[in-house]
Amino acid sequence: MRNGVIGAATAMFLVGTLAGVSGLIQNYPVYGGQAVRYLAAAVILLLVTRLAGHRFVRLTARETLLLAGLSVFGLVIFNVCVIEATRHAGPALPGTVLGTVPLVLALLGGRPAPRLLAGAGFVVAGAVLAAGLGSGDLPGLLWSLGALVGEVSFSMLAIPLLPKLGAMRVSAYSTALAVPLLVVIGLAVEGSGMLRVPTLAEGLGFAYLAVVVTTIAFFLWYSSLPKLGPGTAGLFAGLIPVGAIVTGLALGVAVPSAPDLLGAALVIAGIVVGLSGGARPADVDGVPLPATGRS
Repeated sequence: MRNGVIGAATAMFLVGTLAGVSGLIQNYPVYGGQAVRYLAAAVILLLVTRLAGHRFVRLTARETLLLAGLSVFGLVIFNVCVIEATRHAGPALPGTVLGTVPLVLALLGGRPAPRLLAGAGFVVAGAVLAAGLGSGDLPGLLWSLGALVGEVSFSMLAIPLLPKLGAMRVSAYSTALAVPLLVVIGLAVEGSGMLRVPTLAEGLGFAYLAVVVTTIAFFLWYSSLPKLGPGTAGLFAGLIPVGAIVTGLALGVAVPSAPDLLGAALVIAGIVVGLSGGARPADVDGVPLPATGRS
């Protein structure tokens, strides 16, 4: 349990730190940049998978569809929706909608204990407060809801695959599948200008995204998900805005406001309440989650 908690908390905190490097890559073509990020992460993950001696595993038709769905919804569509939602409504609205992830995962994870639901409620309130109750138009809201579906898919579609593939292969295969899809979208939206030689600062930013936010965070999350179950693991999604606040403060680019700090406190309180319920891994889609994950 402890290893799952540490892994899930670290993974979601690292995802939140991407806000600290967003300024480094903001002038790079968006979809081309995402394709580069996932390509680099896939190369690293596939190389580590090979060096670790994890053999190729033949998938059934159902497992292939799950993996494809994970890559399409959890990575590609999620990124497209976040990008478009931010363009329409700024970062506050999608951040607020994504703050409901812990509650959604708790509800989808089986029969959540009352303490888990209460903890998820605290986390949602804290994430919404930290992200800000932004306003936007209808397209911005719809794109944000699409991002929510993608974020939930990132966990729920992986659960049936983890007992067979393990965290490393799920991370490697899903990122590799996302690359050609992002290239197609990039060519359609950005044309031949989707790729260019990055500046030094952009290169460092993409290296951080590929190694820390994608490779390490994905592996930690998928290693922790089977140990905790989606309901309990989902609590830690509330640490994403906390990671953004801490990173902004550490880099000197943003000083947290009182609502930011209160939101972070609510998130931490919600995690404590949720974990105190003694939650156990839940069965999802008929697949019993093992007590420990494999990679």
